[in-house]
Amino acid sequence: MAGLQGSRKTKVARALEAQGFLRFSPDERVWETYGHYGRDFPRGEYLVREQPILEKIAVEVGEALSSGRDVVVDHGFWTASEREKWRRIGEDVGATVTLVHLPGTHQERWDRIKARNQETYDNPNAMWFSEADLLRHATRFEPPGADEPHITYTGDLEPVLRALEASADT
Repeated sequence: MAGLQGSRKTKVARALEAQGFLRFSPDERVWETYGHYGRDFPRGEYLVREQPILEKIAVEVGEALSSGRDVVVDHGFWTASEREKWRRIGEDVGATVTLVHLPGTHQERWDRIKARNQETYDNPNAMWFSEADLLRHATRFEPPGADEPHITYTGDLEPVLRALEASADT
């Protein structure tokens, strides 16, 4: 996946999980391991705590793909280099990798984040973000370019499922 906060990554990942995919969520693992971001550990330390979890998930993803499982990683993958690293994890074990891009306007994402902020203490996928955080993060996001094969999620899961089925047949 490639998308910022509020782009509906978890919604899509859970829908794929309901279709039989094994879902990996770094945010949920960080929550389980370290607690609530900004309450149990300081804001600004997220990436440091997330890194060892991502490394462990990378191994688990490779193992799951090697065993023939379909997987979805519920994560933003903001840069082309990060996406390439994870693409290689799948391709190195012979899996077909499909990147799903989840675009959205700032206002759409901010509206979702504002609603999600109300659940921040009860939901590991609802870390509290300000609008300034969202704007700052958007400056770091690299949408997939023409040289990076992907499908764009537009709110309808069916085209994503068709693309995944087609890629599995190749």
